[in-house]
Amino acid sequence: MATIKILTEAELKSCVQLNPEAVACVEDAFRTLAGGGVVMPPILRLDIEENNGEVDVKTAYVPGLDSFAIKISPGFFDNPKIGLPSLNGLMTLFSAKTGLVEALLLDNGYLTAVRTAAAGAVAARNLSREDSETVTVLGAGEQGRLQLEAISLVRPVKRARYWAPHIESAQKAAALMADRLNIEVTAQTDAQAAVTGADIVVTATPATSPILMADWLEPGQTAICMGSDAEHKNELEPAAIAKADAYVPDRLSQVRILGELHHAIDAGIVAPNADFAELGEVIAGMKTGRASDLDIVIADLTGTGLQDTAIATFAFQRAMASGCGADFES
Repeated sequence: MATIKILTEAELKSCVQLNPEAVACVEDAFRTLAGGGVVMPPILRLDIEENNGEVDVKTAYVPGLDSFAIKISPGFFDNPKIGLPSLNGLMTLFSAKTGLVEALLLDNGYLTAVRTAAAGAVAARNLSREDSETVTVLGAGEQGRLQLEAISLVRPVKRARYWAPHIESAQKAAALMADRLNIEVTAQTDAQAAVTGADIVVTATPATSPILMADWLEPGQTAICMGSDAEHKNELEPAAIAKADAYVPDRLSQVRILGELHHAIDAGIVAPNADFAELGEVIAGMKTGRASDLDIVIADLTGTGLQDTAIATFAFQRAMASGCGADFES
């Protein structure tokens, strides 16, 4: 007989929040990735085009962690039209020693949202100027809001701007985040104007054509691209990678296939075998990200199984310590 812990979304929310501890969890995982030994297979992906849907399956074994996660993450982007959320999913946690199931995390995508936002904060802490005060977010959905909240944990953010294809969405996000963070947050109708003068620019959309152009980027800026997690998605004009002083992906082998880099490769702007420092290598001090305050730096974050195992293990440990969840005997 084996005991499996079953945790609901509400219980997971009580155990895990977007806070410095969650950011540190994800940052430590990236640092471990740079040290070697992480086993992370390519993403398994299923597209259901007639329903504007996609399903990703991600996993990784991380040395030093007693467990590993397998995550199933559907995204059906027409759901809001029928009153349903776009994203949901779950994670299953297994023992790295025996392979037995330890926990079923019924998070409906909550842990994915937290670990994705935490990765943005990790990129900001390690790649942006320490005095970054102005953040522009292109995208006003849940992740766009969480990105601003996460970056505010690691940088002295005083003002922010939101742009979205529909100004009403940007206005709603701006009002919500101004109240939550007690800073100046405005909605912008023009994306280029929103980017001008920003210290950090975040893209957090399911865009399939660029929304951030190369000639908009200014010296000193950090662009953190979150949305290009599938081959057909594209938020950044490919020429921007050639313009940048530093381009830093979460996993180089992955972004060559589905990140912003793959569009630059397809366009002939970047060589297929071009080498770049990964985020974990920058965190570990093995390679350089930002070399000066005038550098333009681009982070390409496509989401990794590494992050899923890290946040799932973190959540399980928190739940065990607090007594959350129901036990199921298998």
